[in-house]
Amino acid sequence: MAWQISGQYMETCNCTLLCPCIFTNLAGRPTEGDCKAALALRIDKGSKDGVSLDGINFIVMLQSQGPMGAGNMTVGLIVDSAASDTQVEAIGAIASGAAGGPMAMLAPLVGKMAGVERREVRIDNDGVTWSASAGELLDEACEGLLNLSTPPELMAIDNVSHPLNSRLALAKATRSKMDAFGIKWDDSTGTRNGHFAPFAWSG
Repeated sequence: MAWQISGQYMETCNCTLLCPCIFTNLAGRPTEGDCKAALALRIDKGSKDGVSLDGINFIVMLQSQGPMGAGNMTVGLIVDSAASDTQVEAIGAIASGAAGGPMAMLAPLVGKMAGVERREVRIDNDGVTWSASAGELLDEACEGLLNLSTPPELMAIDNVSHPLNSRLALAKATRSKMDAFGIKWDDSTGTRNGHFAPFAWSG
């Protein structure tokens, strides 16, 4: 095994809840016409080709001009400024799909790799609330939706084709501000989509 990483992830996007990309297998038109999303990943344990990636946070920013499955997506990467150049290179290969693994299935849909930015990337969790920030480029948060029949369990969607996990917690985006790689979005209405889940990737 050349590499493996595992940890926790959260995301917000500009679609109203529930994002149609999930239940249409990327074929549905985003509720705003385009899709803007920020996927924040916290690596708890991982390595690639002998390089430790423990404790590194990074964010995958993406935008599609229509249904994600139609391709021509713009993708950019923000890696924590504490990461070394070697760690950034490793994460870049993993996040782009160049190193194989789950992101490789999205690689054919990417029309433009918009580059890599280095910022302090924070990913925090308090109960069912997750948040992520990267300097002036990103500030997002989401809150899990509780199942009132079996509290404190969360509502979730299962058996989905998502690169992070086949089971995602349903969440509302309480804050979603993006301004990076030409991807701009700012919303705090509590009506937009969010997810979080553990992840384990390898290649």
